[in-house]
Amino acid sequence: MSAERTFSLLFPRGTKVNFKKLEDSAFHDLGLDVITKEVTSEPKEQVIVSEILSNLTADPAVTNYRQDVFEDLKNLPDVCTKLQELFDKIDFNKNFGAIRKSKDEVEGLWYLMHRLNQYRDYITCVDALKDCLSDERIKSEGLKGFKAYIDEVYSDAHFHELKKDLEKITTDASEIQSVTIGINVNSRLEATSMGLISVNNKPFKKSNIVSNIADSLSSGDKINDGNEWNGDMHYRQVDANKDGGVLAQFENLAKFQAASSSSNFLIRNQTVSSIVSGDGIANSTFYLDNILNKMLDTLSKNLRRTLDKYSDMAISIIADIIPEFVYYIRFAEFMKKLEAKGFKLTKAHAVKGSSLAMDAKGFYNFKLAVNLANPKELVVNDLVFDDEHRIYILTGANRGGKTTATQGIGLLFALAQGGVYVPADSFEFAPADCIYTHFPADEDKTMDLGRLGEECVRFKEIFTESTSDSLVLMNETFSTTSFEEGYYIACDSIKALLTKNVRTIYNTHMHKLGIDCAGFSDSSVKAASLIVKSDGGNRSFKLEIAPPEGSSYAADIARKYGVTFEMLTGGAGKKTAGDEA
Repeated sequence: MSAERTFSLLFPRGTKVNFKKLEDSAFHDLGLDVITKEVTSEPKEQVIVSEILSNLTADPAVTNYRQDVFEDLKNLPDVCTKLQELFDKIDFNKNFGAIRKSKDEVEGLWYLMHRLNQYRDYITCVDALKDCLSDERIKSEGLKGFKAYIDEVYSDAHFHELKKDLEKITTDASEIQSVTIGINVNSRLEATSMGLISVNNKPFKKSNIVSNIADSLSSGDKINDGNEWNGDMHYRQVDANKDGGVLAQFENLAKFQAASSSSNFLIRNQTVSSIVSGDGIANSTFYLDNILNKMLDTLSKNLRRTLDKYSDMAISIIADIIPEFVYYIRFAEFMKKLEAKGFKLTKAHAVKGSSLAMDAKGFYNFKLAVNLANPKELVVNDLVFDDEHRIYILTGANRGGKTTATQGIGLLFALAQGGVYVPADSFEFAPADCIYTHFPADEDKTMDLGRLGEECVRFKEIFTESTSDSLVLMNETFSTTSFEEGYYIACDSIKALLTKNVRTIYNTHMHKLGIDCAGFSDSSVKAASLIVKSDGGNRSFKLEIAPPEGSSYAADIARKYGVTFEMLTGGAGKKTAGDEA
């Protein structure tokens, strides 16, 4: 996947970035599906969050760019609130702008007037964005770049032309109070055509009762000489409750009565809205729109011509920023709540790949923290990836924290590369081009190949796709067969990963892997044994680079629960008669 857009808050402007997408299984193994639902309960926003977290790039510039944007938005809540309000207006206009209209239908007057208001709101938002992003406290390249982009839009000649045209159109349109139509009739007084006589800046007003009665009585005998309007015209408003309603009045134009051959009626929104229910004209607004389009054809064409010049305006590009902004703001809101509880979160720093590929101090599992009320319950750890520790063989007791630590490292990478703060005291790392997980599969996925066969196939796929920039997390891989077979396959797999210089954590019960790991590599990078320390048989959840504790840990557990031989049989001091002899 590649990304190249005019502007984005997710990657530096003008750069072409290649992404790799996390497998759905890896997204689940890391707990990112759970975290996404914690960050936002809105399904559409969950799609945005998961999509951004799923696409990884090893470019450190992208990670640092995102981290800086997030830092600004998190630390400047007043600026963030203003931006959110403006983006809401832009998003509303973009979505509401697509009002009901078939593909081949000509844009009617009401549609065009809506577009007019949409562009007017757009200009207001651009002006406000320009002011908001001028805040001197903004430090990130991303938000400064957004300000520069807004300046480009603002200084563009088309933008000023749009402002000028809209001012003129708005002035012209706001003066329209009524229109005068002329209707041609045949010898049977049937309407044959109609046309626009004038657009007026004053509404017709209902004449007084005496004048109306006099005109009505004499209208049958009075025929106007010629077709010029002599100004002697009285307006009679159509009664929607009589003669079949307004629709019938339009269809039977002979029922419009006035003192000349030019019939006149008032075009006002309240006339439509005052129609009583049951009048049979539920779609009268659209019916009126069609008639008005015919009468105001010239005005509609001029308005359409003006607005079409700006159909590709930057409003759509600015609107494309909104999902990215939503992503940052939802994470900022969520992380502020965690910080308020006392959880430590920090800005990550990305570097280019080198001997020191990761240095995490005081890290913990972010998914675990989400479900904890008290941060004092967390156990934090330090860990590095360097040439001496490119692959870790992680061993320890069941439920001792091996999987939690493995998942926690993956979450550090995913969150940092997603551009948000990480659960650690500090975190410096070379970003991963992708995170691969090899966790136990669901049983229904192993029916065809068997568990060991499925594990081997999946590992081969991971090995083939991984690079020296990747992160591979393995959880009890090759443990579904005998120890001898599993150990044999695991040794070859670790040796192969070392040849590709892949950062790997392999947590396993095969302690012999940790004991023998020093002999796995002939290259400059090495594997190391990592353990979850025991504390008198209690789980400490603390990581330490050391040989596996093996049976010594089992002995601690056995003594804790009273299942040593001596404790089961009553103690070594109890002797038999033969022993005494």
